[in-house]
This record gives sequence, C-alpha cells and structure tokens, in this order.
Amino acid sequence: MSTEKELASRERLSCEIDIAPAFYDIDVMEIVYHGNYVRYLELARSALLAQFDYDYPRMRDSGFAWPVVDMRLKYVRPATFGQALKLRANITEWENRLRIDYVMRDAQTGQKINTAHTIQVAVDMRSKEMCFVCPPVLWERLGVQP
Repeated sequence: MSTEKELASRERLSCEIDIAPAFYDIDVMEIVYHGNYVRYLELARSALLAQFDYDYPRMRDSGFAWPVVDMRLKYVRPATFGQALKLRANITEWENRLRIDYVMRDAQTGQKINTAHTIQVAVDMRSKEMCFVCPPVLWERLGVQP
C-alpha cells in the first residue's frame, strides 16, 4: 500500500493536459490518425518538463540532449474530432533513464483511449556519448534522489 508521501510525490511528478483533436488530426475513417498520438505525447511531455524548469532549451543549456529511444503506444479505443480528452503524463523512472508513462481518457466519461510510455536517455552534447546514469541536474530539477 502506498503512503501519503509516496502518493504526493507521484502527483508532483505528473501533469495533465487537455486535448481536443482538430479536423487535420482525423483520417479517412473519421478517427484520430494513429501517428498523431505521438504529437499528443510530446505536448504532455513538454508541459510536464516545463513544470520543473527543465524543458528542451534548459536541457540543452545544461549540456545534455534527451532523445527518445523507446516509445510504446497501446490504442484502446479511437478518439474523434473535437472529443474532449485528458492526457496525464507521469515520470516513473529517473535514475538511469527518464521514463514517462501516459494515460489518455475521454474527459467526460473517463474511458481509457490510449496508454503509452516513452524512454529518454541523457546524451552529453560535447562528447555525443550516452550517459548510463542520469546526470544530477535531472534529479535536482525533479527534486528526487537517485
């Protein structure tokens, strides 16, 4: 069972955004084209990292690039034009890699639309070498321990 402190920490490491698919997001079958979910994940990931003042420009300024090296999506049910959606992003790993888990739900019914996760690794921008342990700047920004 999770303690209140663990729950509060998890909540602090999450962000929820609203999405309403535009007409240009829809395919010939009148549902959101599967490739557009990747863009939605990026919107949520950017909002989440901005909460910690560690968005992509700040990452670059700290000397690290954080490429996505793995991405998994599970399509549970289709989203449609103008449907009000909630997309929650949660940081779940930060010691050796940055893992963010996502859940997209219909804003009105709470029905699950999509689940996903992304994994990013730190790359030293000077040497172009991958770091096998996340740099301390990430832990400092997130306010977590390795």
